[in-house]
Amino acid sequence: MPMVRPMPLRMFCRRIFLAALLTGFAAAEAPPASARPVVVELFTSQGCSSCPPADKLLTELAGRPDVIALSLPITYWDMLGWKDTLASEANTRRQKAYAQALGRRGIYTPQVIVDGTIDVVGSRRQEVLDAIAARSSAERANVPVTVANTPDEVRIGIAGLRTHKGDDATIWMLHTLSRIEVAVVRGENEGRKLSYSNVVRDLKAVGTWRGEAVTLDLPKRFMASAEHDGLVVLVQQGGHGPILGAAMIGVPGYRPGR
Repeated sequence: MPMVRPMPLRMFCRRIFLAALLTGFAAAEAPPASARPVVVELFTSQGCSSCPPADKLLTELAGRPDVIALSLPITYWDMLGWKDTLASEANTRRQKAYAQALGRRGIYTPQVIVDGTIDVVGSRRQEVLDAIAARSSAERANVPVTVANTPDEVRIGIAGLRTHKGDDATIWMLHTLSRIEVAVVRGENEGRKLSYSNVVRDLKAVGTWRGEAVTLDLPKRFMASAEHDGLVVLVQQGGHGPILGAAMIGVPGYRPGR
């Protein structure tokens, strides 16, 4: 039987070192993706002629299971001859707060904010898709969020995260309307019928998350004053910083006075 010589210790150690080094490079190049959906917020207006392509893109994104796509109509284009029928000052304030948080000089439409960290012109399809892909593959916080809607209350559960070291996070509750069409009869979009998806009809800061588990039981008085059929909860660092956790559920159609 031929003799098998043992591998020299120096060569054996070198191979172990090379294997570990290559493994480290592979891990650095392909970090595991987070399971949390990417939150995409589009600031738009019925009075903006550049917005319909962005609105159409958002409707497409609303069909993706890895994205929570939200349309936030703003008020400052109402002066162009048509008052946006879905706009709210709360949405306008949120966009201005993002501008301050991201160090931007001003606000515009259509503007997309991706996961609270990246701003993109909402009609630039590939740039929006690239921003979503970048956030999907990035190492980012994934704070589990649960939402339950009952006849009497909304229960929100935010899990604890021992490794959290950032600023306190705001817990936002948003009511959304999944689909609506608006016929515009004046202004830049005169004569057009515009379609919107997941329109934010109401948003409120309902609590604070500091890294420990939180449960909120909110009575129905927190329901929006406008029609809606969806509920979104966001956990957002510093109020308008990176999104740390997010969840969206459908709720029975709500109309004021019912």
